[in-house]
Amino acid sequence: MKKLENKCMLITYSDSMGSNLKDLNNVLDKHFKDAIGGVHILPFFPSSGDRGFAPMDYHKVDSAFGDWTDIEKLADKYYLMFDYMINHISAHSEYYKDFLEKKDKSQYADLFIRYKDFWENGEPTPEQVDAIYKRKPRAPYVDAHFADGTTEKVWCTFDEEQIDINCKSDTAKAFIKDNLTTLCGHGAAMIRLDAFAYATKKAGTSCFFIEPDVWEFLNECEEIVKPYGVTLLPEIHEHYTMQERIAEKDYYVYDFALPMLLINALYYGQTQYLKNWLNICPRKQFTTLDTHDGIGVVDVKDLLPDEEIDRTKEDIFKFGANVKKIYNTAAYNNLDIYQVNCSYYSALGDDDASYLLARAVQFFAPGIPQVYYVGLLAGRNDLKLLEETKVGRNINRHYYSIEEIDNEVERPVVKSLLALMKFRNEHPAFDGGFELLDCADDKLVILRKNGDEWAKLNADFAKKTFEVIYSENGGEKILNY
Repeated sequence: MKKLENKCMLITYSDSMGSNLKDLNNVLDKHFKDAIGGVHILPFFPSSGDRGFAPMDYHKVDSAFGDWTDIEKLADKYYLMFDYMINHISAHSEYYKDFLEKKDKSQYADLFIRYKDFWENGEPTPEQVDAIYKRKPRAPYVDAHFADGTTEKVWCTFDEEQIDINCKSDTAKAFIKDNLTTLCGHGAAMIRLDAFAYATKKAGTSCFFIEPDVWEFLNECEEIVKPYGVTLLPEIHEHYTMQERIAEKDYYVYDFALPMLLINALYYGQTQYLKNWLNICPRKQFTTLDTHDGIGVVDVKDLLPDEEIDRTKEDIFKFGANVKKIYNTAAYNNLDIYQVNCSYYSALGDDDASYLLARAVQFFAPGIPQVYYVGLLAGRNDLKLLEETKVGRNINRHYYSIEEIDNEVERPVVKSLLALMKFRNEHPAFDGGFELLDCADDKLVILRKNGDEWAKLNADFAKKTFEVIYSENGGEKILNY
């Protein structure tokens, strides 16, 4: 099984590049084996909602996708990242169903957060509700209807299919250990702790990223996976200083700020905000431009001035291709004001030059690049899937057939992208240092250096052009992409 490498990581669903994991394996072998070194396979467990993020059982692979053998075959070729939804489990899981059936006599009675036990008087005060960092316009709960006819409130941060776990209970600690060791035993090089910051809850607080609880909890998870040589990646969408605090503890973090900073730089031909972030961002990180969610806005708070954030967000609807404000509203089952639903290629107006420039910067930035499968194929907004499902985020969740992929890889923009990814994976300069060189406000010059090996990116954000110059056998070459 492959361990973590400093090579581009693909993010994909099990059924988005072909119909299942076998198709995915074949597609990667056929077209992408030089471009990617790792794969983040989005949740592949049996699930009752949210495209896999309402998991029912971590011991199984959804039979529609394949089985553990298919996962392990991929793990022999690529370093793999699995999701662990540490904050919640499916309302249709055997654990929650057992709780509803047996109530206090269930072995899982304290696996869930029962309002009657959590709050001093069984209910939060209005002030306590206001303090919670929540995804709903009210206290975060769902009514649990027990077999004996009684009802009580249990904590539910997200969708009603996703019931929060009482992570401090002994039952939860055993539950988490069992699940994490199961994932470690099936080829994970990394485990992403999804919705991690929501898992620490304390009455009277925001119940989000509560210190020092968050560090104690992260350390407990680390102790579970350490014997397997598995790396953790806590997933948090919030102010960049949270990522900095995690990085200070020597954990990997996500760079969720880069997508909006690059859009801002490309729209307006200005690089001052982007340069500032590249200078201060954590070095031990995974960079993203696109994911299965929308383009993050909250992540650039205080990295872009408020007026620049507003201008950039508004102009995505003007400069982007086939993206409308209504796709980010309740009409399309989307209430997350912190994200814009759009493929990254379409956010840049389906413009090849802008898109390749953005990817070149990502690949030269500090950290390991992640490329979402739609982005790998320079995918446009999928309005058909969006309208069929009325789910805003589905605009960037296209299902590619094998034949479609065979055609898409022939597009010049995709060929150029794959050449850039191959270069990023193979040149030794990227295992060394990062340096921003002085240049004009509409330019960006990055030098990556490792001993005598180096690679340099010269980017022009006004003209949407760039070149890559690099060392080879003691000489200097220009990359053809």
